[in-house]
Amino acid sequence: MSKTIEVQNVGQPGKTYRADAAKYAEMRAAVEKVLPSEPPGMLVADLIQQVKPHLSETLFPGGETAGWWVKCVQLDLEAKGVLKRAPKSPVRLWKA
Repeated sequence: MSKTIEVQNVGQPGKTYRADAAKYAEMRAAVEKVLPSEPPGMLVADLIQQVKPHLSETLFPGGETAGWWVKCVQLDLEAKGVLKRAPKSPVRLWKA
């Protein structure tokens, strides 16, 4: 059984979820590597494409489920104040 960690969701303060620790750690590292530090930030669709080359084939074969894991990491890091989101649509993200 794989190890899990607790993640938060900026849309549901105080609630936590369990997620695969290895996949979370790898995706977080990839997100932090490609995400800009300044606004206007990066579109989520672009972020998903940019992280794929940084993911291992073992955890993310062919980039499968990358979109779901980007969203998981995004919501958790927003809740922790590590990422910022543009106030208007479309969603753009950058490092805090």
